[in-house]
Amino acid sequence: MAGAGEPIAFAAEAGASRRLLARLRDIMAASGGMQSRLDKIVRLIAAEMGAEVCSCYVVRPGDVLELFATIGLNPEAVHRTRLRIGEGLVGEIAATARSLAIANAPAHPNFAYRPETGEDPYQSLLGVPILRGGRVRGVLVIQHRHRRTYSEEQVETLETVAMVVAELAANSDLAARGELAAESSGGILPSRLEGVTLNAGLAQGLAVLHRPQLTVREMVAEDPAAEQARLWQAVDAMHSSLDALLAETAADHADSRDILETYRMIAEDRGWLTRITDAIVSGLTAEAAVQRVQDDLRARMAHMTDPYMRERLADFEDLANRLLLHLAGRTSAAAIGTLPDDIVLIARSIGPAELLDYDRRRLRALVLEEGSAASHVAIVARALDIPVVAQCADLLSRVEPLDQVIVDGDNAQVFIRPADDVQAVFNETAAMRARRREQQAEMAKLPAETRDRVAVSLHINAGLLLDMPHLHDTGADGVGLYRTEIPFMVRSAYPDVAAQTELYAKVLDQAGDKPVAFRTLDIGGDKRLPYFSEVPQENPALGWRAIRIGLDRPAMLRNQLRALLRASAGRPISIMFPMVAAIAELDAARRLLERERARVAAEGHPLPERLRIGVMIEVPSLLWQLPSLLSRVDFVSVGSNDLLQYLFASDRGNPKLSQRYDPLSPIMLNVLKQLIDAAEAAGVPLSICGEMAGRPLEAMALLGLGLRRLAAAPAAIGPLKTMIRSLEMAPLTDLVERLRRAEGETMRPNLKAFARDRGIPV
Repeated sequence: MAGAGEPIAFAAEAGASRRLLARLRDIMAASGGMQSRLDKIVRLIAAEMGAEVCSCYVVRPGDVLELFATIGLNPEAVHRTRLRIGEGLVGEIAATARSLAIANAPAHPNFAYRPETGEDPYQSLLGVPILRGGRVRGVLVIQHRHRRTYSEEQVETLETVAMVVAELAANSDLAARGELAAESSGGILPSRLEGVTLNAGLAQGLAVLHRPQLTVREMVAEDPAAEQARLWQAVDAMHSSLDALLAETAADHADSRDILETYRMIAEDRGWLTRITDAIVSGLTAEAAVQRVQDDLRARMAHMTDPYMRERLADFEDLANRLLLHLAGRTSAAAIGTLPDDIVLIARSIGPAELLDYDRRRLRALVLEEGSAASHVAIVARALDIPVVAQCADLLSRVEPLDQVIVDGDNAQVFIRPADDVQAVFNETAAMRARRREQQAEMAKLPAETRDRVAVSLHINAGLLLDMPHLHDTGADGVGLYRTEIPFMVRSAYPDVAAQTELYAKVLDQAGDKPVAFRTLDIGGDKRLPYFSEVPQENPALGWRAIRIGLDRPAMLRNQLRALLRASAGRPISIMFPMVAAIAELDAARRLLERERARVAAEGHPLPERLRIGVMIEVPSLLWQLPSLLSRVDFVSVGSNDLLQYLFASDRGNPKLSQRYDPLSPIMLNVLKQLIDAAEAAGVPLSICGEMAGRPLEAMALLGLGLRRLAAAPAAIGPLKTMIRSLEMAPLTDLVERLRRAEGETMRPNLKAFARDRGIPV
């Protein structure tokens, strides 16, 4: 029931909302201290929204919400009442960054009673988070004596008002000077941050802080229609700049173009643009409307657990930043100011288009406060071959513009204002890396052959066209694993047969006379497609993924097989199926392949000169089906990452288990020995393409088991070849044979000692 005499129709009218914002603007512009202005704001909100109570809580150091201003509650409670984040209804709003409207607040299970506030008579509550920069800065609350249901328009109005209050809180003296000083005491001392490696490498340069979000100075609009026109003009300009970037990127980085095309389609999302226009209708300027939607999206992202959804929401945030720049008459954040010759880009997050705005000839490294390997920007950064370290906590508060920064992507470390001893180590390491690269460049011309003339075949793993030049640069013998799902993951829509055919043909063209093993779609688990809806699974790694999806959705698998066959255009091609657990699955996949081969022939396309069929051995159940399996395939490839986790029932993504089970344990090596011997007896080539194959020490153990084919990331080929050419196979084979028969958790120390004594670089 509504309270008597209150202006019920107020919030439902956009004009009334704009009137409130206009009066707020007058308060913001008036003289007086911030506290007095905040007191006036809560009185104004209460009067205009017909509320008996309006209160403002501000987040203080230590994740505490302090009552800073109120009308209706006991004034003596101001600066005395404090709530922890998550405590009470106000604390819940702050913890979830979500608005809360409750008709009977005292009956809510999270209600926290504070007697000093005198809030006993009030029944209903509407609270909204005060958001700025995607972070909760406080909570704004209105309360009514009688129970009532708040309308969506009233919630929307209070959320809009909270945005104005956020600017006041951010630019005020509401926090004590001592607390502010404590928070900003990073100073000029050297600092080291740890994160997560998204791309390995070593680099040094001067910090350039990527701060595309401009300060919004005008919050309230005089003419909504004019603001709408400004918005659409800026949207058109943003689309044009993205189109120009697409055209510029097309020639040099084809895979980056796929990512930018996805990004460009997100920029046309009608739902996102509609939310911005609705915010303008409520009375905000175009800039304030963009910022409001951006803050809301960012707050929601903080509570998302799905990695893909978090990255797509990050794309929206990047686009909002870009749109703000266009509203300000600028084309990109990179165009602001004079940039140094050696740029280490520092950002909380950044989009792929924004990264490409920077001069690629001067870009040395990227450091992120957030970010993940699944992000579009990580893929583009790998294409640019720059080190990337992400998830560096408090990064932006620790770095000042033009600080000297060293990025150690190999060890996921970032050194800010490095001391002389760190600088000396960097210089020495960089010089060693340069010499090693020169040696490896020379090594590419030499065969992968041990000192006692045992030949080893080295192949690269690839997943994008940008990986293909490394096939020839490294001197590798072929592509041991082409991950076809990666081009699918960076697109916003499922590629049809023609698009897939074009892609696979380009891969084969760039490979020349070197073989390529295409793995069919290995999606599911931690690899999700934006346009493919999956049912939530309790254990995705053991769930509906890879060949299981392909057989249950045969049209998807058949389209891919048809495209691969057409792309061969009379050339040899190798196709392998992932996650096979039973011979029946392989037989079903082969039947689909035969149907597509007949169809391609009937259409008049040239068939492959030779079609090789293979299987990924990742599931331990195949160990008991080896004779039947090896009689049906032309080659096999061991996915050591999955095989290890399934063998030990150990989630490889769980940090508590990451070091528990060593791939160099006798158990794992005995399983691999069984596979190697069985494949050799059947005359079927076997390779290993997991992480084991790319690390020199583990690869050395594999060679000792009798393996002669390794597939690894392009960057690993040089170190692998250096290791191979430094060892003698006979003594290594004797050592591994003894160690794998011994008991113990790992043979790693023994292998390290063997390599050290013989000068083998591992």
